Amino acid sequence: MKARIICSVSFALVLLATGFFLLPILSKTQSDMDAIRKAAEQGHAEAQCSLGNMYYSGEGVTKDYAEAATWYRKAAEQGQAVAQYSLGFMYYTGEGVTKDYAEAAKWFRKAAEQGLAVAQCSLGNMYYYGEGVTKDYAEAVAWYRKAAEQGNAEAQYFLGDMYYYGKGVTKDYAEAATWFRKAAEQGDAVAQCRLGGMYYYGQGVTKDYAKAATWFRKAAEQGHAVAQFRLGLMYSNGQGVIKNEVDGLAWWYLAKSNGYDSDVADRDIQQAEKKLGT
Repeated sequence: MKARIICSVSFALVLLATGFFLLPILSKTQSDMDAIRKAAEQGHAEAQCSLGNMYYSGEGVTKDYAEAATWYRKAAEQGQAVAQYSLGFMYYTGEGVTKDYAEAAKWFRKAAEQGLAVAQCSLGNMYYYGEGVTKDYAEAVAWYRKAAEQGNAEAQYFLGDMYYYGKGVTKDYAEAATWFRKAAEQGDAVAQCRLGGMYYYGQGVTKDYAKAATWFRKAAEQGHAVAQFRLGLMYSNGQGVIKNEVDGLAWWYLAKSNGYDSDVADRDIQQAEKKLGT
């Protein structure tokens, strides 16, 4: 199962565009940055959030997480959703403030209730793990669904995972496959690997080794170690692809180099090496 994290990749994207100041920080001139600071000091919430971004990323100013948190808070208290999420993120990681999961959950909720998908996904994670809130899988599902229906790939994957294991919802492989597919089609490597597994075993979809290999390959080409190992197996066994034990061994080597480690993998590699005389 993909480890749930507060959506840090999405947070990096949030840093680059907020409301009134849509241009990425890297493209702003010094004049732009001076205008942002002036507007922030005059109480403009979007500018306060953007200035927080500048301090968080260290663009145009010296990186300063505490100062970032200060400006995020000013904007968040005015109801600016991205700032609310960003402040929650800082409480979650302990950057610029004392780590506090309850505060993180509070600010994620404020942003989530305004419809910010990344905050909805993150609040779902808090309920999944019981961080800052009482663990509640059904509540996690509810927030994942809100974000997933807005197209958030991480939430789509997590919602699929909940259906796969029957956490907070009735176990339903077909529904799991539906959500894995939505995330996989957006390029989520873990979802691609999971969807490959669904096709391999015929869970929620008709068993189809060729489709399994296709999805394993998409994930493998992104460096996903489990998918690389699974694709290696398919080449070694001729499942969904033309049998090619050399290619199979090559994918196993890649999986191993990317951290895939198991006694089964070591055994298969040793047997293949012996058979191929390598």
